[in-house]
Amino acid sequence: MTAGIIIFLVILLLPVTLTAVHYFRRTIELGRALDRANERRREITNFLSRFSTGLQEEDGVEGAMHAAARHVAEQTDAESVAIYEVAGNELRVIGVCGTYPLIHSSNQLLFSRHHHLFEALRREEIPIGRGFLGGLATTRQAELVPDAAADPRFTEYPDFANFGSVMAIPLLREGILVGVVCAATNRLRPGSPFSEAQFERLRLLSGQVQMVQNLVKVYSEISERERIDQELDFARHLQQSLLPPAFPAWDQFSINAYTRSAKEVNGDFYDFVEIDDDRLLIIIGDASGKGIPACMLTAMTRSYARCFAAAGSFTTLSDFLRKINEKLFQDTDADRFITLGCCLLSRKHSLLEFGRAGHTDLVSYVHGHIRTFSPAGTGLGILPDDFANFDTICLAIEPGTAVMMYSDGLSEALNKEQEEFGLARLTEVFKNSCEAGGSPQAVIDRVMESVVNYEVEQNDDQTIVLIRHTGRGE
Repeated sequence: MTAGIIIFLVILLLPVTLTAVHYFRRTIELGRALDRANERRREITNFLSRFSTGLQEEDGVEGAMHAAARHVAEQTDAESVAIYEVAGNELRVIGVCGTYPLIHSSNQLLFSRHHHLFEALRREEIPIGRGFLGGLATTRQAELVPDAAADPRFTEYPDFANFGSVMAIPLLREGILVGVVCAATNRLRPGSPFSEAQFERLRLLSGQVQMVQNLVKVYSEISERERIDQELDFARHLQQSLLPPAFPAWDQFSINAYTRSAKEVNGDFYDFVEIDDDRLLIIIGDASGKGIPACMLTAMTRSYARCFAAAGSFTTLSDFLRKINEKLFQDTDADRFITLGCCLLSRKHSLLEFGRAGHTDLVSYVHGHIRTFSPAGTGLGILPDDFANFDTICLAIEPGTAVMMYSDGLSEALNKEQEEFGLARLTEVFKNSCEAGGSPQAVIDRVMESVVNYEVEQNDDQTIVLIRHTGRGE
């Protein structure tokens, strides 16, 4: 009777007991999985901490990759580790830890200093498809080599007999090879091969190495962008310093200007230089190209122009252009040049002398009529002094006369049909703007508005300088 009751109770409680055992085992498994996850999280946190510390070191990105290599070496108990990236059709070392032996040089001095070894490794040419590492990059299969001395793929290295064990993992991103991580010599058991556990550890760590590569790429791009932004900021300040802070008050003459950049910085410029109490030099320039190189060329030209226009050294406008050309021909590359338009204004005699070096025409408005002037002259910096020649023209400026200098960004502005604004349209707009009256700035605004409304987008720097005889005392 008692035995029957016991049997009955066992049968009754058995499912509950089995469920409890299963639940207990499941709880243990979940606890272990949680421990493993926490351990992985701590590893990644430590890895990222090392990475950020490496970035802050003097080596910057290189320091971060060396820190990544050290972390892999410690976690796999390897004597040395190298991280490679794909550069074209070759592998290139970007991080190293320890006396990494896979190097084609037998110079032992390389191993005395980390940076010596790293520089030597960076010069190593490892074509994809050749040797142990190049072959692994081709097959994209991880390899554990128990003894490199017995593997013919390592005989290309002078010290291959002392390598010990080697293991390497290809780094793949969306099926594309981006690098290789390689560990050499078992530190945990010197003279013994790496274990399967160490090999699996390296395989797991390869994901962290890829993460660092991605972070380094992003960091490098940000750093490059910041560097470019700093250069652009410098160029913008330089460009701003090139432009006169105010338009000169020159008795009966009004001088105004406007410039509009196509890029972050401008290759056009204008300047006003007082030669003496009677003469004012008005300059407009357009450097070849755009952006920072063009801006630097305008800075050079402006410096030369102000130097040669200084009181006591200025002779004639033709000679002035020849001197600038001589300097630019000597100091700039063959593909760098600048066009210049120059007006020498005499307020005493109400005369204007115009010379140009490959620049656009001078346009004048007098008594309802438009005239254009185009004296001969090549761009500055193209021809040596023996072949450079600059003609000038002189014209009287009567009250009501307006003279316009401009860069080709206005006349060559394109509409959606890829048709240029053109000189004819530009002179017509200038004529209508002068007849409409108003201030010199209003005339400039009307011309610029016509160009902006015509073009689909601005493809070149645009500059306009306006000289107008307003009558004495205005």
